[in-house]
Amino acid sequence: MVFGKLLSALKKTRDVLTAGLGRLFSIGRKLDEAFLEELEEVLYNSDLGPVGTKVVEDLKAAWKRREVKETAEVPAFLRRRLVAMLQGSEGSLAHATDGPTVILVVGVNGAGKTTSIAKLANWLQQQGRTVMVGAGDTFRAAAVEQLTLWAGRLGIPIVKQGTGADPAAVAFDAVSAAIARKVDYLILDTAGRLHTQKNLMTELEKIVRVVKKNLPTAPHETLLVLDGTTGQNAIRQASEFARSAPVTGLILAKMDGTAKGGAVFGIRDVLPVPVKFLGVGEGIDDLEPFRVEPYVDAILDFGKTASA
Repeated sequence: MVFGKLLSALKKTRDVLTAGLGRLFSIGRKLDEAFLEELEEVLYNSDLGPVGTKVVEDLKAAWKRREVKETAEVPAFLRRRLVAMLQGSEGSLAHATDGPTVILVVGVNGAGKTTSIAKLANWLQQQGRTVMVGAGDTFRAAAVEQLTLWAGRLGIPIVKQGTGADPAAVAFDAVSAAIARKVDYLILDTAGRLHTQKNLMTELEKIVRVVKKNLPTAPHETLLVLDGTTGQNAIRQASEFARSAPVTGLILAKMDGTAKGGAVFGIRDVLPVPVKFLGVGEGIDDLEPFRVEPYVDAILDFGKTASA
């Protein structure tokens, strides 16, 4: 089943694909080399990139083996291959059996990190969990203010210090407070300066060490927030962050504002960790747990035809 918010969020990506595929699947079109070349171009333009090339190579091999004989069979083939490529990419959020579950959230400025934290906190509350947040992005005053505002709206406690404070100290205090208050989840924001700056990655490593001193099993999740509108650039960010923080999952933000929703495949290629959530709108409730088949169907819009 394709849920309404997801279908709406991926409209731009779907429009790019269906416009191109619509031309390809015109009546009387033969499945041949020319068709396959055009199909590859359509998939590439939806930001599938090298993954689109791989799918077309698989299709070409199946065509030569006579497993796929005509264009009418291509939609179902595409759906099966794309679903298969994302197998293992779903994942539920960690939950510690003893003490608070600590979630470290990382990502560059502008990726939608702070808003994603608020959405995640709201989602956890909807699941009946108690939540606390830690304002560890102390180098950017607006980040602390924004997170404080969200915490107030959601009615959840926040641990923070002044602008320029040591992010690791904030993380230590937040973990102590979460343990004392016996909350279910602590979500820690982190600095979001450019991923190419060495000091940011060093700071992330320090935060992880400090958190572990206070709670040896933490952080239980390190979620990387990527801006869905940046397409292939998000893939580079995923690779960079994975080198310094033990990323356990992804939140793909701003999926409603891009025609590059296909970048999920490329991101998974360089960082094979679960995609935990998709940001599918600007509202506080617009965060959806990632599910492979609804996602593929929302991109391709083949629905029943492709799964028949």
